[in-house]
Formats: sequence, structure tokens, C-alpha cells
Amino acid sequence: MKPLAGKRILVTGAGSGLGRAAARLCQERGAQLVLVGRRLAALQETLPEAEHVPLDHTDEAAVAAFARTTAPLDGMFLAAGALRLGSVEGTPTADFEAMLSANLRGPWLLAHHLGPKLNPGSSVVLAGSNIGIRAIPDSAAYSVAKAGVHMLARVLALEWAPRGIRCNAIAPGPVLTAMVDARLAASPDPEGDLARLSAVNPLGRLGSEAEIAALVAFLLSEESAWTTGAVIPIDGGADAVY
Repeated sequence: MKPLAGKRILVTGAGSGLGRAAARLCQERGAQLVLVGRRLAALQETLPEAEHVPLDHTDEAAVAAFARTTAPLDGMFLAAGALRLGSVEGTPTADFEAMLSANLRGPWLLAHHLGPKLNPGSSVVLAGSNIGIRAIPDSAAYSVAKAGVHMLARVLALEWAPRGIRCNAIAPGPVLTAMVDARLAASPDPEGDLARLSAVNPLGRLGSEAEIAALVAFLLSEESAWTTGAVIPIDGGADAVY
């Protein structure tokens, strides 16, 4: 039997990157997918036969309206987010607030409004970051927001445990996604930047979307039934170096 057979799983940020990869793998493993994102066309491209919900996850009124009408869920992967680089002094307050909104407010709103729709035994996975665990230069707003995501996962694990609902966060290192491609494209030295990103972990390379998706699918399944409240680095060993 497929490990996610019969489970109704919601994935945010499902139009690209880690959300898209995880959604497709979850479907292969038997899940029924609810895809959430800003662009309907991108969601339809990810999985044409899934349920598609065009939604800004930072818009509380929209999230609340969706929560009132959606059917119960057996899991969520909250992958949507955004990345802007800069130091504390060099980051405009508006950019700081945008990072908090995209990366922390959105998951908070979804947990707040959709938590009551989670069936007993559900599993929720939040997308954090390894630089929410260990600081690096020029990632101030993003790192702070992702550190908040890690704590949100731990708090939710405690609050939902009496209902048998698990919550974990993953903390990926650099992964070859459209977000990283855009960062490299904007760099004056893309090859040098790629080499530097790859060199920060002992395995000496960037991760793949498929590798992250495999961990997400495991955490959403009963195969990880005794795992909750964890923040799991998946970064080629970078966290072991610091």
C-alpha cells in the first residue's frame, strides 16, 4: 500500500520549487492534493488533476474564507516563502516586514485557520532553513523569519499533540530551485557564487528538489509517526560544520 494513500494533503507554494516537487511525490505515494499558490496556471501545471486554490497565504481574510469551506485535511506542507538578502542596517524596514509576512505570517495564518480542519493523526511540515539555525552574513530578515518558523513548528507540535497531530520543520541548505537560479542570475559572478554555495557543506554540492521532497513525504506519512517538534537540517552536512 502506498504510504500516503487516501490522505488529503495541502501544499502551499505548489506552483514551483520545493512545493511543486513535494506535491508531485506525494501524489505518486497516493495522496489527494490541494495545491495553494498565487498563480492558478502554475498550480494547474504542477498537477492538472489536483484541487487548485489561488490564494495569497498572507491575506488573512482570504485564508479564513478558504478554511470555512474546505474539507478536512490529513496533512499540510507549508512551503511558500520568499528570499531577500541584506544586512540589518542595509535592509529597509519594508523588506524586513515582507520577509516576515511571506515566511512566517503566512504559515501562522494557515495553522491558525486550518488547524481545526486537521483530522486526528494528521502531519504538518513547515519549510524553514538552515540559516534559520546558523547565522550567515547578509541574510538578516530571511534568517529571523525562518527561525520563527522553526519555533512555530515546535509550539504547534505541543499544542496539537493531544489531538494526535504532528508538526515538524525542515531546514534545507541551498537547493537548486528557481529562487536560487534567480539569485545566481542577478549576481555579477554566478559561477563563483554557485561554487561558494556548494562549498559550505561537506558534500560539496547543492541539494535537489527531489531530495527535499523525499523528506517531506516521509514526514507526512505514518512512517514518521513518532517524529514531532523536530527541526531537521537537510543541508549536505553544513550544520555539522559550524
